[in-house]
Amino acid sequence: MTVTIDRIETNYMDLGAPGDETVVMLHGWASNCELFRASALPVSEKYRVLAPDLPGNGETPEPPADWSVDDYVDFTVRFIEHFGCKKVILLGHSFGGRVIIKMANRTDLPFEIVKIILVDSAGIKPEKTSEQKMKEGVLKFGKKLMSKNPALLQKMQSMVGSADYKAASPRMRAVLVNVVNEDLTDLLPGVKAPTLLIWGTLDTATPISDAEKMEALMPDAGLARIEGAGHFSFLENPPLYSAILASYLKL
Repeated sequence: MTVTIDRIETNYMDLGAPGDETVVMLHGWASNCELFRASALPVSEKYRVLAPDLPGNGETPEPPADWSVDDYVDFTVRFIEHFGCKKVILLGHSFGGRVIIKMANRTDLPFEIVKIILVDSAGIKPEKTSEQKMKEGVLKFGKKLMSKNPALLQKMQSMVGSADYKAASPRMRAVLVNVVNEDLTDLLPGVKAPTLLIWGTLDTATPISDAEKMEALMPDAGLARIEGAGHFSFLENPPLYSAILASYLKL
């Protein structure tokens, strides 16, 4: 089903019946809301579950400009407001968690954040490896050298960029650069709502050390580890993930 938010025809999932609290699930980069369906079904027996395909992902068109995390926060706030939700439980995987961290630091939200669940969340900018520093140097040099040849510059960028960067369209590449270059570490103490961190211990995209740092810096956070799982821990060990959710949400 779709709904128009900010003139963007947004694909979304809607499960369960409206109640006092709504669970809003935000997917990761280059992903979609359908990945949540299996784990959302038990949740929908108690809560209404809303999950959009964020602009540029799944079946929702790209944003009209080179969005930043704040633009995605604005969009998500209006998405939630559209359904008249007054109390929300926010769940975000990877990039979705990044959006939630910024949203939780806002003081003018039209709804109350009751609880937060961050699953293998992004938000802490990693130290650059020597290889990454070299690629960054090549890109800077290339921009100067090839400023008059955009096609050649784009080809070079696709050669040295990450897998996500290579797979993205020109618009979403610009968005990705805006997103990954923002370190949200200083915002972690501003996440006041009770927060559950669910993490795969073998996550290499957002390592378990990120989760431990978030737990230390957030005022009311606890960490649940899924041993042996990677960045998509909720898909790699569904029974344990669902059990953790059921306990936290009192299903």
